Amino acid sequence: MHLERTVEHFLKKGYAVRVFETKEEARDALCAELVGESIGFGGSATLDELGLYDALSEKNRVVWHWRCPEGKTPAELRRQAAECDVYCSSANAISETGEIVNIDGTANRVAAILYGRKKVYFICGQNKIEQTLEKAIFRARNVAAPINTRRLGLDTPCAKSGRCHDCNSPQRICRALSVLWEKPTGAEMELILIREDLGY
Repeated sequence: MHLERTVEHFLKKGYAVRVFETKEEARDALCAELVGESIGFGGSATLDELGLYDALSEKNRVVWHWRCPEGKTPAELRRQAAECDVYCSSANAISETGEIVNIDGTANRVAAILYGRKKVYFICGQNKIEQTLEKAIFRARNVAAPINTRRLGLDTPCAKSGRCHDCNSPQRICRALSVLWEKPTGAEMELILIREDLGY
């Protein structure tokens, strides 16, 4: 993993990039600049580990289906999050060559990332960096997805074996794959890299 090379390639592809030593530093920086915004969250263990929902909720309206208030459903919150001006997500993997890879089951996260937000933040620990796009896709399918299925208690082949089987399981969570080769035209996107292992 070469963090400096990763930063260089993402800058060349039009992303804003910041590097932080710790998750606390990253969280505090985001809280300082995001005030009075509507902010949607994608499902992310990284965001959870940062404590970002509680921190940003002090001065913003934050919508996250992992924090579902009484009277709401996760499906409602996914839709509302996708309509917010700002969207925070992590990635299943990023490459040193400047690509961002995400896999979704419901596709709410990839849909919200791709178009229509005022700004999208990708918040990633150093463990998400792979050398090439091919290795990043492999990581998304064979590292992140099996761990995610176990977290959700799903009965899929990858939950048992720890690797992708390209299965036909009714509980399969690998249903939509997005690859950002470059920052989409007209979009404002920022990569927040943290020199810690975060999420999966």
